[in-house]
Amino acid sequence: MKASPIICFCFFFASARSQPALPETDRIRVAEVFRISRELGETIWTGWNEPPFAVLLVTRDYEFLIRHPRPAKDFLPLGFDSLLQSRVFYRERVFEPTLLATFPAVGRISTIVIGQAENTEAKTSSRWVITMMHERFHQLQYNQPDYTLNVGRLDLSQGDQSGMWMLNFPFPYDTVKVYRQFNLLARKLRETLLTENPVFTFELNRYLARRKEFKEMLPDSAYRYLSFQLWQEGVARYTEIVMAELLGKVYEPTEAFQSLNDYVAFSQEARNLRRAMLVRLRTMSLKETRRESFYAFGAAEALLLDRVNPDWKRTYFSDPFFLERHFVKD
Repeated sequence: MKASPIICFCFFFASARSQPALPETDRIRVAEVFRISRELGETIWTGWNEPPFAVLLVTRDYEFLIRHPRPAKDFLPLGFDSLLQSRVFYRERVFEPTLLATFPAVGRISTIVIGQAENTEAKTSSRWVITMMHERFHQLQYNQPDYTLNVGRLDLSQGDQSGMWMLNFPFPYDTVKVYRQFNLLARKLRETLLTENPVFTFELNRYLARRKEFKEMLPDSAYRYLSFQLWQEGVARYTEIVMAELLGKVYEPTEAFQSLNDYVAFSQEARNLRRAMLVRLRTMSLKETRRESFYAFGAAEALLLDRVNPDWKRTYFSDPFFLERHFVKD
C-alpha cells in the first residue's frame, strides 16, 4: 500500500522531465524580434503593434506556440516565459522545420509559422530576425478589417477556398512577350530607382509609361494578380529592407543576441538585402523565378514611392492592391 504514492510521484516526475524545452538560442532570437517590433515597428507602419504577434516555432521534434491568444487544444502548456513575456505551449511537430510563412495555422489566428534560423532560407540569426519583420507585416495586412472582402473582389480564386490560388494562379510566366517585357521593365525600374536629380522626374515618367504598356498587354485577371502580389509580397520585402536599414542606424541589439555565434550586424544585412534586390532587378528572369520575381519588383516600387510620394503608406491599406495609384499624391 505504501508503494503507490511513490510510484505516482515517480510517474509525475518522469512526465515533468519529458516536457521539451524551448532552445535558448531560439528564445534569444524571438525575444529580439519582439523587442524590435515594440520599439521600431510603429515608425515604419502605423498600427504595427495592433495584431496578435502569434508565433509558432517549428523545431525538429516539437512546435512551440508563443503569444497566441487562442491556443488549440492539441497544445500543452510549458508555462510563462519571462524573457518572451508570454505563455508558451507545445505539441509534437506538424509542419516542416524549413517553413517560413504566415497563415491562420492555429485557432484561425494569423500565425507566423517559422523554423529555426539554421533550417530556413534565412540561415543566420540576424537575417532570421529581419525575415520575421516580413512575416509580421503580413499579420498587419491580414488584420485589416476589409482584407478578405477586398481580396475576394479581385475575383482571382477561381473557386479555390484554400487560398492556394495565391501561389498557383495561372499567370502567363511562359509567354514570350510577357516575360521579355517584364524583364525589361524590371531593369528600367532599377535604373529609375538609382537615378539622381535633376533627370529623375523624366526617368520616372518614362518608367510609368512603360509600366502602363505592360499592363495593357496582360489579360485583366493576370494584371490583377500581378498587382496583388506586388502589393502583398513586394511591400513585405520592402518592409524587410527598410527595417534592416533602420536597425543598422538606430538600434543596439541586446548583448545576448550579439553573443550568438551567427550574429551579423544589421547594417551589413541591410546592405545585403538592398544589393540582392538590385541584382534581381538587373538579372530578372520571370520565366525562371516566376512568382518570386514579384518580391524584388514590388519592393523596388515601394522604395520608389518613398521618393515620389512620402505619404503613400497613409493610403496603402485604404486603397489596396494597385501600387501605381500611389504614385499620384493626394
